[in-house]
Amino acid sequence: MTRSELILEVAQRADLTPRDADKILRIITDIIKERVAAGEKITISGFGTFERRRRKATVARNPKTHEPMRIAEQYVAAFRAGSGLKEAVKVSE
Repeated sequence: MTRSELILEVAQRADLTPRDADKILRIITDIIKERVAAGEKITISGFGTFERRRRKATVARNPKTHEPMRIAEQYVAAFRAGSGLKEAVKVSE
């Protein structure tokens, strides 16, 4: 599902215009990005948790030259599925 398809489905289910649904989706994703970047966890009960995790520095190999290269410590975005989402996926098999 693309962003456009999601917007259309939200608009239909919530009886909104696609423009209003797009605005709501943009606001929600902006809030999640801002808060996770600031180190906060965002938990949507039954769906999952968005959070920032620290990835330790490591040594990897350049795939072309096979030379070792150091990858610096960095923060990454992470999502952990909640029980409701896990159950929905399990049932749909």
